[in-house]
Amino acid sequence: MKRSRLYLAVALAALSLGAHAKEGGDQYPNGAETWLAGAVPPPGDYFINYFGHYGGKLRDGSGDKVDGTSVSAWFDALRWVHTSEHQTLGGNWGWHVILPVVRQTVDLGGSKTTTGIGDLTINPFILSWHTKNWHWAAALDINLPTGEYKSGDPRRSIGANYWSVEPIFAVTYMGDDGWEVSAKFMYNIKSENKDFRVAPGTPKLDYQSGDEFHMDYLVGKRFGEWGVGISGYYLKQLTNDEIEDRKIAANPGLWSAGRKGEVFAVGPSVTYTTKAGMHFIGQWQHETEVKNRFGGDKVWLKLIVPM
Repeated sequence: MKRSRLYLAVALAALSLGAHAKEGGDQYPNGAETWLAGAVPPPGDYFINYFGHYGGKLRDGSGDKVDGTSVSAWFDALRWVHTSEHQTLGGNWGWHVILPVVRQTVDLGGSKTTTGIGDLTINPFILSWHTKNWHWAAALDINLPTGEYKSGDPRRSIGANYWSVEPIFAVTYMGDDGWEVSAKFMYNIKSENKDFRVAPGTPKLDYQSGDEFHMDYLVGKRFGEWGVGISGYYLKQLTNDEIEDRKIAANPGLWSAGRKGEVFAVGPSVTYTTKAGMHFIGQWQHETEVKNRFGGDKVWLKLIVPM
């Protein structure tokens, strides 16, 4: 593959990657909310830490690996959640903020390592409801382009360089026999990236990333303080990426049928809850059925601490 085509392939894929460590899911780290995804905690303040590693290779529109491409990233996302006593529509109102820190290495036949802050996520509107066995929430995330972005060189970019909004609905069922089923449904809508370059030194272009539906899921069983289950995520891009209002094809160098990303991930998950209310979650998620984005493996450690 010529270097210009290689840059184009990875640059296009990078626009579909997150500020949370180039992990293949826009500015939201897919697979982050599994256990208790719809069960927003009761009134109070909570600190949540997501630490992990993602590694993978770029896949084209046919699902084939693009030679000479890889990404390896460590990430640590710091989240603060506040749930208030105030009620709207019968649900408790709350808010959160998430700040990711990333160290990534992207290889294009020549690798670069970058460390820095990613794109900040704020949510001023979280409503949560609870019954005996059911818990659900509605929210609206706003992702800000605060991460470092190097136009024309995704090897040195952590941020996505666009704003996005994301309506959210999450639900959790917790049975009396210890079974839990949770899911978080999201729809990501992005603004234009007006600083896109195919390669360093080329003219700036307007790049519009397509809208995406994505969801996290979990099916698990609790045994006292412990729980084991299967978790993962699914993402499907529903509208085409465009450069200067022209559709981008699945493979670089072509302008035709459009370029839409897709991925399904699954893997084992374990959780432990202390008597003081701290939650520990560990999970491995393997990506499969990957098209037009990086595909690989993600390992998570998640900590939830009541303050």
